[in-house]
Amino acid sequence: MDHNVKKMHINGVWVLANSNKIREIINPANEEIIALVTEGDEKDVKKAVKAAKIAFYEDQTWANFSAAERGALLTKVADLIEQNVNDIAMAETLNNGKTISESEGDVYGAASIFRYFGGIASTPTGSTYNLTKSLYAMTVREPIGVCGLIVPWNYPIVIAAGCIAPALAAGNTIVFKPSSITPLSAIMLFEIIEKAGFPKGVANLVLGDGRTAGSEIASNLDIDKIVFTGGTDTGRGIMKVAAANIKNLSLELGGKSPIVVFDDADFVTALDYVMLGAFLSQGEVCVSGSRLLLQEGIYDKFIDRLVERTKKIKVGPGIERSSQMGALASKSHMERVLSYIQSGIDEGAKLVCGGKRIIDGDMKKGYFVEPTIFADCTGEMKIVQEEIFGPVLVVQKFKDEKEAIKIANDTVFGLAGGIFTNDINRATHVAKGIRAGNIWINTYLESLPDVPAGGYKQSGIGRIMGTYGLESYTELKQISINLDVKPIGVFTE
Repeated sequence: MDHNVKKMHINGVWVLANSNKIREIINPANEEIIALVTEGDEKDVKKAVKAAKIAFYEDQTWANFSAAERGALLTKVADLIEQNVNDIAMAETLNNGKTISESEGDVYGAASIFRYFGGIASTPTGSTYNLTKSLYAMTVREPIGVCGLIVPWNYPIVIAAGCIAPALAAGNTIVFKPSSITPLSAIMLFEIIEKAGFPKGVANLVLGDGRTAGSEIASNLDIDKIVFTGGTDTGRGIMKVAAANIKNLSLELGGKSPIVVFDDADFVTALDYVMLGAFLSQGEVCVSGSRLLLQEGIYDKFIDRLVERTKKIKVGPGIERSSQMGALASKSHMERVLSYIQSGIDEGAKLVCGGKRIIDGDMKKGYFVEPTIFADCTGEMKIVQEEIFGPVLVVQKFKDEKEAIKIANDTVFGLAGGIFTNDINRATHVAKGIRAGNIWINTYLESLPDVPAGGYKQSGIGRIMGTYGLESYTELKQISINLDVKPIGVFTE
């Protein structure tokens, strides 16, 4: 076995997969092999689960740490991440394809998440109840147990931080599985977790694909909670297998989020945020503003200016500082995005920008797709209804508030939405009308770890971030105390 093969971290030890299989990790910007990683399966997951279970239920080392002690270790992780921003960001860009500036922002974001949850580790508290003169009750929050965490390839380091930090802050042990496509930053994160000094068995890293390692995490009866971020179809499958032992579930799934721009909006501000919402990270963002709803008075003008600016976006390898948009994460995903573009053309949407794979110059071997815009779209089109997860923006026209809300809600998803208007009453009314878990007004994609996020409808179950996110990793227990201890005389002879 090649000593350069990157390993899993189970029970405090770096180990190769039981099968000795390896996976080649590909740079999506040039299709070159950048790393070899061990490829775990069900047996490796079972070892990790066993370690996490012993650490939680038998050793109880981590659960018995005070909240302040757990918080201190999480803060140490944040410090170590910040000390290694350049290396982690480079790994993220080479592995995922996004621009280096975005990766750097992601790494700092991951550090801020660990620092935030380190700071609020003692927040989950209970309440007291004076029920009667002699009956007193209280509630306490306790860690759930062993948490299985499965994350996608689009924001590897940020989403990893978003589930690992609150799970550990609450006193749980974890079995973490990154995407098999983008495992490199997760491996680096676990090197940092090890260096920070977490007890063995508390934080375990398994590598492998969803069909083997992922399925075992979802179905393993010794895992108490599943946290999954990814596609809605996969989330639906996890719900089915998790039913075997009624697992606690948190799911952040797909989206098809609308950005609604009214005639009175600040034109340039709205344009800036629409482009950010559509094309940040190549559109590979769960809360991407992939549906643009334009009021009829500005429809033509806005599209013309949008197309003009979009054509100027510099697409290129993520490691080049001049690149504004990088490569899609994999060949299969690129082909999926291109198939949706063809579907839009076939359904009669008006292609006004992009639509092709880029194979010029230093992008000849990479998975690059032009930022793409379809105008004059209708609600029944596949490109309007389904999550494309790429640099594809679909545009619809509306007349008034009522129609805007109706179009915005014409989807099975409900993850996010944006509203641009200078009328605060209108903004508030539309925000209340859109059935989604995250609404931005006169901004988009701006958030901090303090604020809870999550979806309505088929976009997920539960909330991440903030105190709500921390509490989702706890169980609420009621304890009642009788202060008047005496026989009550029931069932006497």
